[in-house]
Amino acid sequence: MKKFDLHVHSHVSDGRLSPAAVVEAAVAGGLDVIAITDHDTVLGVEEAQAAARAYSLRVIPGVEVSTRHGDHELHILGYWIDIHSPAFLEHQETARRRRADRMQGMVGKLQNMGIPVRYEDVIEAAGPDAAVLARPHLARALLAGGHTRWYGEAFERYINDTGPAFVAEGFPSVVDAIEMIHAAGGLAVWAHPPRDLFDREIRGFADAGIDGVECLRPTMAPADSQLFEAAARELGLLITGGSDWHGPLHAGLGEFFLRPDDIRGFLDAPQSAPLAM
Repeated sequence: MKKFDLHVHSHVSDGRLSPAAVVEAAVAGGLDVIAITDHDTVLGVEEAQAAARAYSLRVIPGVEVSTRHGDHELHILGYWIDIHSPAFLEHQETARRRRADRMQGMVGKLQNMGIPVRYEDVIEAAGPDAAVLARPHLARALLAGGHTRWYGEAFERYINDTGPAFVAEGFPSVVDAIEMIHAAGGLAVWAHPPRDLFDREIRGFADAGIDGVECLRPTMAPADSQLFEAAARELGLLITGGSDWHGPLHAGLGEFFLRPDDIRGFLDAPQSAPLAM
């Protein structure tokens, strides 16, 4: 039985390991197929695919696109995108600049609150291989500087979607993200939908062309998973899932996995033909 994880991050965005090291962790964890889905960048995909050639592991080219929808930051996964597509490369460069500007804005808000974190601290926390800056980098910088007592405190107190240091500007709309992923030849999937938004938004997203919903996750309540799966089937959308793994501080890669029957529609989609399963 093949084992899949369709939501994995590397240090190219806010994961802890290099793409090659992610591949090694996936092999050690008994996985057969992973998707590298870094935030707003595909710069880790080719390294992961090159490393995977030494094993039987397959790496799906993917991305997790951050969007703004009303007062919410929502994420849209793109699978099987052409990583050299002009449509995506333009987004990648724009996202890099906007994420840097956004991070400077959040650092500025924290400084105005009397917290002496610096933009340079975030760069250091992100490391030299990060292609984009994300909130986990800021959380690491706050923890390293002694401004928080544990990693999650940064989100709880300051940088969650409604936190006093959160900056929302700069992300494309959900519709724009779907269109960009499709222009790059990919499948667009709503990642970890918030339960309180799902019922009122999923039909509109389906009308906008979204291809699927991430219904299967280790941290998702079973009742939510069942609700999402039922809605996806009703609307003719694909069901996907993944661990959203960011590195060894979380559970081991491979502890959570999907079976082929869990994601049969995804595997039967024309874009998944390279897997031939």
